[in-house]
Amino acid sequence: MDAAIITVGDELLAGDTTNTNAAWLAAEIADRGSRVRRVLTVPDDRPVIAEHVREWAAAFDAVLVTGGLGGTPDDVTMEAVADALDRELVLDEGERERLVEKARAFREENPELAEEYDLDLDFDAAASLPDGARPLSTDAGWAPGCVVENVYVFPGFPEEMQAMFDLVAESFVGDAVARTVWTPTPEGALGPVLAGVDERFDVAVGSYPGKGETPGRLKVTGTDAREVDDAVAWIETELETVDAPDE
Repeated sequence: MDAAIITVGDELLAGDTTNTNAAWLAAEIADRGSRVRRVLTVPDDRPVIAEHVREWAAAFDAVLVTGGLGGTPDDVTMEAVADALDRELVLDEGERERLVEKARAFREENPELAEEYDLDLDFDAAASLPDGARPLSTDAGWAPGCVVENVYVFPGFPEEMQAMFDLVAESFVGDAVARTVWTPTPEGALGPVLAGVDERFDVAVGSYPGKGETPGRLKVTGTDAREVDDAVAWIETELETVDAPDE
């Protein structure tokens, strides 16, 4: 599966929040044998989000969108996804009931906070999803995400996003295989080896420079395990290699 990731939020573009979601999702998808082909961060802008979701839903097997859920005025992701897929936004009554119950339990368990902040929640907005979407909800967060066509919509808070991804993680199981070769060879001297791998094997190779006492590494990826093994074996005849560093 070839996937693309869109992270949404003005705070990400302003540098106020570190974008850990994209890196976490990319690693989880790669670990399951699928591949991330694009990563993009966009503002809380409904037309901009819709434009890229529409384009990438047509170009890739899956699009993962994270951020901009919740029902406040700047939470426009769900509306944008509906626009991108030419679907109406409709109220999911089951999700609305879940949110009402969640809010009631919170008020009972935290009466001082409920009184202090005078919570005024828009249940209808938070529980509205693109028509035909499958809702995704967890105990870790508030507003539901969803799966609609090949688009997966998650919240932006990392803990909530990670819990929701677990609900659909099996969808990203693929046949990509990866192996890593560690080497003290400077990255600038790797050109002939990288070119040689490209000429001989049907694999992709990523080069990552070392830092301090940590050696550099080459990550060899492909869909044929034997081809990957052969490429690694060839690299090991061409380069000085070392054992993987201790974690």
